[in-house]
Amino acid sequence: MTQHPCDPEQTLERARRVLKIEADAILHAHEMLDESFTQLVQLILNCEGKVVISGVGKSGIVGAKMAATLSSTGTPAVSLDPLNALHGDLGIVSRGDVILALSNSGETEELLNVVDASHTLDAKIVALTGNVNSTLAQSADIVLLVDVRHEACPLGLAPTASTATVMAVGDALAMALLEQRRFTSKDFAVFHPGGSLGRRLKLRVKDIMRTGDDVPSIPISANLAHAMEEMTNTDNLGTTFVVNDSNQLVGVITDGDLRRVLMRAETGADIRHFPVSDLMSSNPKVIDTDAIASEALRVMELHSITSLAIIDGDNRPVGIVLLHDILGRGKFTI
Repeated sequence: MTQHPCDPEQTLERARRVLKIEADAILHAHEMLDESFTQLVQLILNCEGKVVISGVGKSGIVGAKMAATLSSTGTPAVSLDPLNALHGDLGIVSRGDVILALSNSGETEELLNVVDASHTLDAKIVALTGNVNSTLAQSADIVLLVDVRHEACPLGLAPTASTATVMAVGDALAMALLEQRRFTSKDFAVFHPGGSLGRRLKLRVKDIMRTGDDVPSIPISANLAHAMEEMTNTDNLGTTFVVNDSNQLVGVITDGDLRRVLMRAETGADIRHFPVSDLMSSNPKVIDTDAIASEALRVMELHSITSLAIIDGDNRPVGIVLLHDILGRGKFTI
């Protein structure tokens, strides 16, 4: 191979062209998605076995990633190398399994042999292919057409846009199944017990919330002076909960509410005597003690707030969780 000096502008242009081709290919798949996809989702939901994903070469690598994503989000799945399958590994396929066969051409001989053998096991065959007229497509129960206009490889040889598109469709399949199964972050934690992700998923609100005297609270009959005193005395949190006579949460007062009162108040008005019932936010964001800390973080970022009320089954505040308390426990991202 002849090597030439790297031209920075030309290199960036080539890289951007690859990304554009692959992005266009995925958008084309978005437009082409039809009822075959919903049939596949329903087939997997009804499946009493597992999903077996098989492909040769780069398709096999994509299939392994798809299997890993499905398994981690509630759909049991394994990847199967067609070459090894024909020498004993086909035993992994059970009656009633769903086989996703990946081949852009739909004419990969080793994969077709696996499909033929799987028919005898009463497995359902789903083809993900770029050729609807291929042998693979003709042998399948469901065909997902994942065609690309051209690869990003300038030689037209290395699978690039095609593999990126199949992987994106695989992600779409996993997320559709996740939602249909009502798979939650708690379920996700069961499958990810190790590493920093596992620690993040296992950390619950009850592990870091502030309780007892550290929970700011005032009665609904209080005035703004009382609210400011409570907000200052409880570690200067800048917020206080408002409760009724049954100690149930009915509102929240924050520093932001105080600023808005000052801006609206007439010159010389003594805002300290204003009733909190007229000033509080009456629909405070809450979360329960068993919630995962990352879910609390997501709620706070979604609503641009820095704290959440922790309530019990009777809507009584039993704690407070702060944004910086969560972030201080490690690397948390949404």
